[in-house]
Amino acid sequence: MKAIRLCLAVCLLVSADAAGQQPLRIAAASDLQPVLPALIAQFEREAAEHIDVSFGSSGNFYAQLQNGAPFDLFFSADIDYPKRLESSGLTAPGTLIEYATGRIALWTRTDSGLDLGRGFAILSDPRVRRIAIANPEHAPYGRAAVAALRHEHLEEQLRPRLVLGENISQAAQFVQSGNADVGIVALSLALAPAMREMGRFVEVPASFYPPIGQAAVVLRASLKQDIARRFLAFMQQPGTQRALRVAGFAPPQGGR
Repeated sequence: MKAIRLCLAVCLLVSADAAGQQPLRIAAASDLQPVLPALIAQFEREAAEHIDVSFGSSGNFYAQLQNGAPFDLFFSADIDYPKRLESSGLTAPGTLIEYATGRIALWTRTDSGLDLGRGFAILSDPRVRRIAIANPEHAPYGRAAVAALRHEHLEEQLRPRLVLGENISQAAQFVQSGNADVGIVALSLALAPAMREMGRFVEVPASFYPPIGQAAVVLRASLKQDIARRFLAFMQQPGTQRALRVAGFAPPQGGR
C-alpha cells in the first residue's frame, strides 16, 4: 500500500514538473497577429513565462478544442465559440472574458487604381473581378463581410466574385498577392505595417454589420490555469487595452 502511495506521489510530482516546464499554449484568431506577439513578449518579460501561440480561424480552433486540442487559452474573434465551449463544460469556470470588438475595412493594393473613396460602390466596378473575404462558415470576419455586402444590397450580385480565405489572414494574403482585387479584411490587418506600405484602406461603417465581439477563455483541461488566468488579467489592463485600440480594435461591449 505504501508503495502504491509513493508511486502516486511520484507521478503527481512528475506531472506537476512537466506542466511547469511546458509553455502556455494559446489558440488565437488571425486578426490578432499584428498585435498579440508584442503583448505576449511583454507578458513573458514580466511573468518569466514562455508562451506558444498559434493563429487561425476561430471556427476551426473551436472544432479542434471540442476534440481535445492541447491549448490552455482560446482567443476567439467571436464570443459565440467560447460560450459554446463553456456550455459544454470544456472551460475553466468563470474565465470567459470579452477583450475587444473587431472592425472591418476595404483594402486594395496601391497599384490597383481603384478608388476606395467610393466605398462599397467600388465593388461593382468591372475591374474588380475577385473580392477576398474570410470563409463565413467558420470565420467571424467572413460573416461580418457578408453582412456588410447584404446591408448594401450587393451580396447576390457579387457572390460569384468572392474568393474565400481559410481565415482572415489568408483572405488578406489573397488581395496582397494580387489574387484578388479588393479584400474585406480585419482593420487590425489593414493597419499592420506590411499592408499599410503596399495598399490603401477605408474602414467599413460599424452600422453595416453586427458587432464582432471577441472573447477569450481558459480551457478546463489546461495544466497551467493559474498563469492562463494571469494572462487574461493582463489582456484587460489599461495599457494592453490601449495597444489593442491602436491596433484597430474597438473596446469590448461588455455582454456575455
